[in-house]
Amino acid sequence: MKVLIVLTSHDQLGGTGRKTGFWLEELAAPYYRFKDAGAEIVLASPKGGRPPLDPKSNEPGFRTDDTRRFESDPGATAALERTVRLDTVSADDFDTVFYPGGHGPLWDLAEDPHSVRLIESTLRAGKPLALVCHAPGVLRHATAADGTPLVRGRRVTGFTNEEEAAVELTEVVPFLVEDELIRLGADYAKAGTWEPYVRTDGLLITGQNPASSAPAADALITLVADTAKS
Repeated sequence: MKVLIVLTSHDQLGGTGRKTGFWLEELAAPYYRFKDAGAEIVLASPKGGRPPLDPKSNEPGFRTDDTRRFESDPGATAALERTVRLDTVSADDFDTVFYPGGHGPLWDLAEDPHSVRLIESTLRAGKPLALVCHAPGVLRHATAADGTPLVRGRRVTGFTNEEEAAVELTEVVPFLVEDELIRLGADYAKAGTWEPYVRTDGLLITGQNPASSAPAADALITLVADTAKS
């Protein structure tokens, strides 16, 4: 199995003067699910090189066994330093694609035409795709083959309005993930605040929040295997 993980290159939290980026747990937990399953992993980002880490995700209260393992893993940290440019990758070269969240993707990946093409070409090639936390918002401009919104009528989840309010960024983010998915006609559902929750609709997997990143990766591994058998 060859997995492409797509990270944000955006590091500014709106007009707050604070930094953002990708959420460490949402990279580290899936990274080791994939690695321990024997997958080959490639990291990509819009600008290439080292993507920005949301500094809050590395605070003591948010560290996990997976984040500590990642930070002490020379291979993982080296891969993070040299992410490939998103405009150089093709869905043809991978079995599946995974998008971690963090607030950064709402600004860059949600508007990136290379990301849109990657999402559309992955699913149209019959390959699974997973996105967690804020990353389901990256689906906002992706379309189905008939030109309608990709998420229309699909069972999805993503970072909730309540969770955004809990981190006091409702008025900072360019859009609310929950509201945007519903606006596009998705069949959106959610669990309680900060509870792990994953939804699968065909080849599309979405997870609600950081706690959902490992379960989403597990679901993706199973779906890749099932797809390969069919």
